[in-house]
Amino acid sequence: MSLRDLAEIFLQRGWVFTHEAVRDWEARFAPLMADQLRSKRRGQAGRSWYVDETYIKVQGKWCYLSRAIDRDSNLVASMLSQKRNMDAAKRFFQQAARTVGHAPKRVITDGHDSYPRAIRETLGGEVLHQCNHYLNNLLEQDHRGIKQRYYPMRGFGNFTSAARFCRAAG
Repeated sequence: MSLRDLAEIFLQRGWVFTHEAVRDWEARFAPLMADQLRSKRRGQAGRSWYVDETYIKVQGKWCYLSRAIDRDSNLVASMLSQKRNMDAAKRFFQQAARTVGHAPKRVITDGHDSYPRAIRETLGGEVLHQCNHYLNNLLEQDHRGIKQRYYPMRGFGNFTSAARFCRAAG
């Protein structure tokens, strides 16, 4: 649903505003809602995390949206990064642990080279790391929700708006 569609739906119900007003509201309130949801996740995530990344196009270049969910498909953390390297992996795991307030007992990934060292250095050596493409099917299916909202837009105009979308959409 586009912003123009949303403004038109409200117009049919007697509310008059433009699609630009909706965009302004999104820019103002999406970060607040994301922060509120993030605070509610504190201490709620399970002890097994499924970690994967998907591609998001920003200004014609591919960026990486890293996401982690627990066994019950609850979002642990998400982070948009321009690179898929060791620094990005470390930042992601630090953010995930900070968001939920604890480290996991087990992390399942797709086997990217940066993950073993990043997990060991940020979450600790006692965290079990499993590389298995098939165990991550849960998260691959979870990416669909992001992709369905992202595809009609055909990419983002700038990194800031893309990061805001990814924080709010999960």
